[in-house]
Amino acid sequence: KKLIKIMKAHKKLKTEIMYMKEKLIQNNNTFYIHTCIHTHIYTCVCIYVYVLYQEYRDTSKQQEIEQRRQRDGLPTAGSGVTAVPALQLQLRNSMHSLSLWQNLEAVKDSGLLKTLEAKEIILQEAMFELVTSEASYYKSLELLETHFLRNPVLVNTLSQSDMHFLFSNIEDIMKASERFLMDLEHRIEESILISDVCDIVYCHAVKHFQVFISYVINQAYQEKNYRRILQENALFRENISILENQPKVKGLSFTSFLILPFQRITRLKLLVQNILKKVEENSKREKTAILAHQELERIVKECNEGVRKMSRTEELISIEKTLEFKSKSVPVISHSRWLLKKGEVQQMSGPKSTRTMRSRKLYHPIYLFLFNNLLLITKRSSSGEKYQVLDSCSRSMLRTEDLEDQGQMLACVFVLKLLENQEDREVSYMLKTESISEKMRWIYALTPNRRTRFLSTSTHQPDSPQVQCIQSYSSQEPDELSVEMADVLHILECTDDGWMLGERLHDGERGWFPIRVVERIMNAEVRAQNLKECQRIQQVQEGAQGARAASRGRRPAKTRNGIA
Repeated sequence: KKLIKIMKAHKKLKTEIMYMKEKLIQNNNTFYIHTCIHTHIYTCVCIYVYVLYQEYRDTSKQQEIEQRRQRDGLPTAGSGVTAVPALQLQLRNSMHSLSLWQNLEAVKDSGLLKTLEAKEIILQEAMFELVTSEASYYKSLELLETHFLRNPVLVNTLSQSDMHFLFSNIEDIMKASERFLMDLEHRIEESILISDVCDIVYCHAVKHFQVFISYVINQAYQEKNYRRILQENALFRENISILENQPKVKGLSFTSFLILPFQRITRLKLLVQNILKKVEENSKREKTAILAHQELERIVKECNEGVRKMSRTEELISIEKTLEFKSKSVPVISHSRWLLKKGEVQQMSGPKSTRTMRSRKLYHPIYLFLFNNLLLITKRSSSGEKYQVLDSCSRSMLRTEDLEDQGQMLACVFVLKLLENQEDREVSYMLKTESISEKMRWIYALTPNRRTRFLSTSTHQPDSPQVQCIQSYSSQEPDELSVEMADVLHILECTDDGWMLGERLHDGERGWFPIRVVERIMNAEVRAQNLKECQRIQQVQEGAQGARAASRGRRPAKTRNGIA
């Protein structure tokens, strides 16, 4: 009978909570998470997330940067920022502060902060951030639905096909997030001391997160059609501008809402990775974190590969239409081929004396198309729309020689050798680029294994140079790397004119990016900790995958970095 009374009381409280939640949403307040303490006394805990997910994400990343700056002894982004060294946490005193688990009234009143070890509090914060960030993400999705997707002002200006191009399966994404957030809420209800969240992440990643793959792969068409609709549909263009300028959108663009799912699934992987770094070794929580991280990594990989496959195929088709073969035709379009780099360089010909090197007649422009397995040397037509293929060679038969040590005049010059060109003979080209960084990028793209200093993550030492991204950068060329705020990268190469070649720690992706978007990590302990955490994740993943492979009676395949 007592149990029945408790259940009825709980049901009544839940009803009141749902009513209060609806009122809060109607009043444009934000998310509401409630926690029940197991003493038959149910305490409600309100967590006000004042920001949309776009702002929440940026604020969280900025805090990561500021934490690192403090350890490097650098000034932080804003005055009045206080740190809690024992917890390695930081709370910014502004309206955009992120909610912390330790600041909840129920947590303060429970006395847990006095009894828990610092590393357990840090872990609680990491798990709690996953929940609050999901709440903020869902809030942004709701705004996308109510303000854009369901808005008659906007819908009446679009055809059904255009609606599908723009919004794709966003409703399925919302349903997946709603289920996920509900289960996270229930876990927090169980106890103010969060037992785990990665088991929930794993379950939903397996059962419900496939919808992310379809949405992300469609984003290439989404962006292309959005640009087309803006150009062709004046009424839509006018209405979208009005909606973007309304206060509830907080100055964010319509496209910033459309790219939320890919941003979220990528960030979710990093949040789980952060939990994995903090859980105790060989524990149950480590096992669930590994499973969740592997499943999210699979989803992110499928998203990336799907997007790349579509864009690469379109790019190959576009390039083939512009090529004119002088003699032997080479089939460009292939499922196993993609563009690595393209661009114009100057071919140097004639005697190489100081006098002739200053002559313009020495230089002849050529245009290179470098694919992962093929190089095409072409000449641009007078119209600039076609390219006549002069020579070709397998990428494996390319060699380069840097002439940087032979005087300032040759600083931007390198020799490209084709050991076996299209006529089955060896030829050499002396090429000049506009800058030293462009030369280095061509050398690395043409012959990536030429230099021993282009190392893999597994060979890095604790004192290897590292940088942290302080400003997001979107790649402009195929050989560049898109980086996000707070990304940590190993530096493989650095040029004097403002470019770096780096390898991102959390996924091993490589590419060039401008120096202006990163800061060097000066603190040796921070660099060593970053490397240690990265290696631990690689080791536990390798061990888990190796165990699964052994249970099936086979060895795990090896990748570039030795990770199965």
